[in-house]
Amino acid sequence: MTTVGRLAGVSQVTVSRALSDPSKVSPETLKRIHQAIEATGFVPNALAGALASRKSNLITALVPSITNIVYSSLLHGFSDIMREHGYQIMLSETGFDPVREQEMIATHLARRPDGILLTGIHHSAEARRMLIGAAIPVVEVWDITETPIDCCIGFSHTAVGRAAAEFAEGAGYTHAATVTAGDLRAGRRRDAFIERFEATHPPVTRIDYPAGTATLGDGRASLARLIDEMGFMGGVVFCSSDQYAHGILTEANARGLRIPDDIAVIGFGDQAFAATAWPSMTTIRVDRDALGREAANALLQRFGGGAEGPGTIDLGFTLIRRDSA
Repeated sequence: MTTVGRLAGVSQVTVSRALSDPSKVSPETLKRIHQAIEATGFVPNALAGALASRKSNLITALVPSITNIVYSSLLHGFSDIMREHGYQIMLSETGFDPVREQEMIATHLARRPDGILLTGIHHSAEARRMLIGAAIPVVEVWDITETPIDCCIGFSHTAVGRAAAEFAEGAGYTHAATVTAGDLRAGRRRDAFIERFEATHPPVTRIDYPAGTATLGDGRASLARLIDEMGFMGGVVFCSSDQYAHGILTEANARGLRIPDDIAVIGFGDQAFAATAWPSMTTIRVDRDALGREAANALLQRFGGGAEGPGTIDLGFTLIRRDSA
């Protein structure tokens, strides 16, 4: 700022004032300062400004996977609204490890964000302590709870599993299997499906994967195991993601099986390919864009005048019936 001031013929204090509150500087002086900034390539220290103003205009977001369309589409709606209101987003990937999430929370809080978006409602005790101690708005997404850290926007994963089981029962299926990724939310959907289905039917056959990205290949391998090793046929497979379901459809087609007569499939996510898969995929739809936008609005409500935003918003879900079940 000293160099900029010398080029513009003003003091460092005037440069600082022009950056923090341009209305306090004459238009001619402001013009000279901006010309000097352009000439020097000077980038104002946002962190120093945040310490002075106690406002960073930075929102941090933590998601399990940046490449997963579920989270990237959620962030799209969230980021659109936050940027419209002058906020920038700092994004980090946590995987499904609570220890890694805790480390990322500490790293992000050190940047003094104005608010933070987290995926899910299950965090380590130390993470919760840090977030509560930071005294900034926190929005948890993709799940709901009666005891959020601050506010949460999402849906009931348990209700998803029950709805899938009730649909399967209503469609006349008497045998079922599950293919599930190794994260808590997927596990709750699986457990609710099994509990509801087994109340009136034989035990559900399970295939569980460790935490990580669901793939089409894993879906194909799952159906191969279900048929070749477990003797499963003539039932419905409830998957924790559309990727697994797509793999099962692919393997079933490769084996010449009739869908949904020999094997029926229910996915989760209603991703772009679900409607155009062969056959089209029955799945669970969650409005990810609306979820992201509601999360942004919840933060903005908290920023505006200090008023508390919503505690919990349940956006629900929709079971989309297509040809695979």
